[in-house]
Amino acid sequence: MVMVESKNQSKHFLILAYQSFGLVFGELSISPLYVYKNTLSGRLSHYQSEDTLFGVLSLIFWTFTLLSLFKYVILMLSADDNGEGGIFALYSLLCRLAKFSLLPNYQAADEEISTYHNMVRSKRNMLSSSSRKNFERRNGTKTCLLLVVLIGASLAVCLGSLSPAISVLSSIEGLQVQVKNLHEGTLAFVAAVVLIGHFVLQHRGTYRVAFMFAPIVIIWLFSLAAIGIYNIIKWNPSIYVALSPHYVYKFFKDTGKDGWMSLGGIFLCVTGTETVFAYLGQFTAESIRVAFLCIVYPCLVLQYMGQAAFLSKNFSAVPVSFYASIPYPLFWPVLALAIFAAVVASQAAISATFSIVKQCYALGCFFRVKIVHKPKWIHGQIYIPEINWLLMIISLVLAIGFRNSNHMGNAYGISCMGVTFVMTLLMSLVVSLAWHKGVPLALLCLLFFGFIEVVFISSSCTKIPEGGWFPLMLAAVLMFIMYVWHYGSRKKYLHDQHNKVPMKWILTLGSSLEVVRVPGIGLIYTELASGVPATFSHFLTNLPTFYQVVVFACVKTVPVPCVPAKERYLIGRIGPKSYRMYRCIIRNGYNDVHINEDDFENDLVVSIAEFIQLEAEGSEAHEGHMDGRLAVVKSSDNFGKILLASNSSNNAESSCSRPPGTVNSGKSAALQRLKSRYEQESPQFSHRRRIHFHLSDARYKDSRGREELMELLEAKHEGVAYVMGHSHIKAKWNASFLKRFVVNVAFSFLRKNCRSPSVVLNIPRTCLIEVGMNYWL
Repeated sequence: MVMVESKNQSKHFLILAYQSFGLVFGELSISPLYVYKNTLSGRLSHYQSEDTLFGVLSLIFWTFTLLSLFKYVILMLSADDNGEGGIFALYSLLCRLAKFSLLPNYQAADEEISTYHNMVRSKRNMLSSSSRKNFERRNGTKTCLLLVVLIGASLAVCLGSLSPAISVLSSIEGLQVQVKNLHEGTLAFVAAVVLIGHFVLQHRGTYRVAFMFAPIVIIWLFSLAAIGIYNIIKWNPSIYVALSPHYVYKFFKDTGKDGWMSLGGIFLCVTGTETVFAYLGQFTAESIRVAFLCIVYPCLVLQYMGQAAFLSKNFSAVPVSFYASIPYPLFWPVLALAIFAAVVASQAAISATFSIVKQCYALGCFFRVKIVHKPKWIHGQIYIPEINWLLMIISLVLAIGFRNSNHMGNAYGISCMGVTFVMTLLMSLVVSLAWHKGVPLALLCLLFFGFIEVVFISSSCTKIPEGGWFPLMLAAVLMFIMYVWHYGSRKKYLHDQHNKVPMKWILTLGSSLEVVRVPGIGLIYTELASGVPATFSHFLTNLPTFYQVVVFACVKTVPVPCVPAKERYLIGRIGPKSYRMYRCIIRNGYNDVHINEDDFENDLVVSIAEFIQLEAEGSEAHEGHMDGRLAVVKSSDNFGKILLASNSSNNAESSCSRPPGTVNSGKSAALQRLKSRYEQESPQFSHRRRIHFHLSDARYKDSRGREELMELLEAKHEGVAYVMGHSHIKAKWNASFLKRFVVNVAFSFLRKNCRSPSVVLNIPRTCLIEVGMNYWL
């Protein structure tokens, strides 16, 4: 039994290692196409000596070894957040374990989520250090940390447009070797056609062709290694001596300032390494390490050595160094393979960008966008139409505007350097504040890797006029958008919290809330995790009628990658039982895909029924964690056994089609006909799953509990109406100019031009009621 289990684990491990080539190492494996070209085409073109070339190879080798191998593969793969990687994985660790979060909807019950604490590295009762306490007390420090994260996220989004452009264009530039006098405009046109086709097909997902990604990259890597070995043997077998750090010293001694200015091209050898950490959630650290150490690292090192050996005897071939070094019989197969590998690398960058935007959106730092995930797609794969077309436009502008990979390489290098440096800063904070390893070790990591990266960044600053300005400009725009949305959303939440209805006012209304109660469930969406929103009182004031069952639903994001399904719903009661008012908090992680609205309605009814039963049985000490009057009801072993469900094949509900034991409709025949007509005219209803609930035959200790359950089922049968606040915030006339611009112009523009909350939540228009309110800051 143990041997079988061990074999299964080994098989799963090898499968993950194999699959990692398709997503994790695509970008990194494309770098040999443009590293030497970008490095040697500038001022170093005047230093055509073997020692200079050996120095370039030594720099490439040690940069690749220190940053890719030691920093990312060995160190950063250990900084996972419940198996997830990326910028927001580090940020969420700091938000949870070091209390750096600016999200205002924190609840004590969130800490009871099983994925909230990383028990391997953190102790929940560990005393906070003095430095950590100082950080936690200062909102300015938390804001600075958020800005650093947004800078890294903005630059990472830039990579989603730069990587496809430079990868595809660099692979197609090989045509210049065989087709003489080929104009750059023609190459840019061919690259544009490939890019358009690639982005247009994004909406179909990659699940059909994803099985080809890993073989393409593996064959590509072995081809790189074979070509490298061939060039070493043919052109310069002694190239291995260039791996000595001595040649780094000699390089800077001979080239001086010109050598320092060429470091931007050297850094391109590690572009795509950040993907190794970003895709950690879909694989394991061990599988990525094995794939990198056994295949990726040796293959790329051999390729860089072979290309240097070729150039040491052919300095005139620098503009097309990679393709010129390919043996003639293999040229066309390698060119075709390079184009396929570039497409795979582009797909990895685009998918990573979708994930980053989704995480920004989940943590309140990006405006509302449509996130698509289909059941048949690969787990974790999403598609965002708005971002896809934006990336396509930017990639086309880059390919057609720059037309060569040198200026594009400058832009690409600056973006990668910025992301890498942000990772180093966050990693140092995680080591000190989340892992509790002490400030000296964190400073050591920061000084060692930070110094190397600052040297590269200082060199790349000289390339800002030569294409480096583009990612800086784009990142500045994206960061401004992200921060404005976060600022406006947070201010709106704080004003909602300040203007929420006091419970004393609710209790004075009496059992009927002094309004006419009509059949059905009124589902009030609110961002508040506690209290009654002002939207409710605003509705009652203008229309003193409401539904017999009221549910305040709060969909919020907890700074964890995923919330287990059993711990997602937090159910409680508002006011006395006669009010029939409940609170439902739906907790999602930053990587969770939004649930289907039909399933949400059914899960909501079942969860409330479970809460009513637990309360009727007096189960105050239930194993579901309690937060005041809130309970995680899905943790119960008996969850889902109180109500029995049956599917309905007809869209129009009639009394003859109802299962036995369900309640009769309280609506008039005219209203029922009008409802059926609306449902037939609305295309959303034709695909909605119809489920009828009725009570099980279990015995109930409390007759009032059974009565409440029957009333809940009656309300569900009558239908669910969604009430959403449509509140606006405006800055006062005497506010500062900056505040009025951010709130009245920037945030208002984003709010008006992004998707509405009802569209994001997939709420049918015939079931939606919007209540408008204005807030003045």
